[in-house]
Amino acid sequence: MTEADARAPGGPPAPGLPDQLLQGLASGRLRIVDLTAPLHEQTPMIRLPAERGQPWPFSREPISRYDAKGPQVYWNNLRLCEHTGTHFDAPIHWLSGRAFDDVSQVPVRRLVAPAVVIDLEREAGEDPAFLLERRHVEDWIARHGALPEGGWLLLRSGWSRHGQDPEAFLNGGVTPGVHPLCAQWLAEQTAIQGLGVETVGTDAGQAGGFEPAYPCHWFFHGANKYGLTQLRHLAELPARGALLIVAPLPIVGGSGSPCRVIAIFEKEAP
Repeated sequence: MTEADARAPGGPPAPGLPDQLLQGLASGRLRIVDLTAPLHEQTPMIRLPAERGQPWPFSREPISRYDAKGPQVYWNNLRLCEHTGTHFDAPIHWLSGRAFDDVSQVPVRRLVAPAVVIDLEREAGEDPAFLLERRHVEDWIARHGALPEGGWLLLRSGWSRHGQDPEAFLNGGVTPGVHPLCAQWLAEQTAIQGLGVETVGTDAGQAGGFEPAYPCHWFFHGANKYGLTQLRHLAELPARGALLIVAPLPIVGGSGSPCRVIAIFEKEAP
């Protein structure tokens, strides 16, 4: 249908998609939810073995704050790792994906994509070492339909409830995640473009001892796919039907970036 076809005789053109989106948000028909964890000095950070390099936690140093160094301006210098807080993992982050995109090269069209949510909060609450298996995903598909092509699979574990307590969040290296065989299947045989989790990384806390080690990183990035970590408020999203907007910084040569993650979806009818 052309714009002329959609226009009533003598009337204004039918609203386009941007107008429909704005109208839906203004009317309350659409919800917008921020899935991003606040970024501050207590933001939990992954801890690596002592012999490996360590990521920098978030810190800041004021340049001026309405003082002699800048009477009219407040601003800070920041120090942090690319993979701090809610962040995006580009394929180049892992050896298996080194031939693919850095974060600045990720096509912008892939940063706006559908998302589905698998609710595993009960299982992860009962067992912090719980691992998603293929059968869990297939059960979800039987109830809700196929995984979205080019979309995100978000794992709702409830782990974000520990986000204000770094020790509880890391839990001594025991956190829920994905079984290696399931990670390989999702990365290589399904149409999703990425995996999103509530934990500090896309892999389970104990995944350094898996075969291969850190299978979500290995298989997803090796398939030119992405990761999102430290998400919040997944309980507010429907099982399917959300649109995810992911906004990492386009760091040239970057393996990833802190990002803002926003979900938009239609409210259920009362």
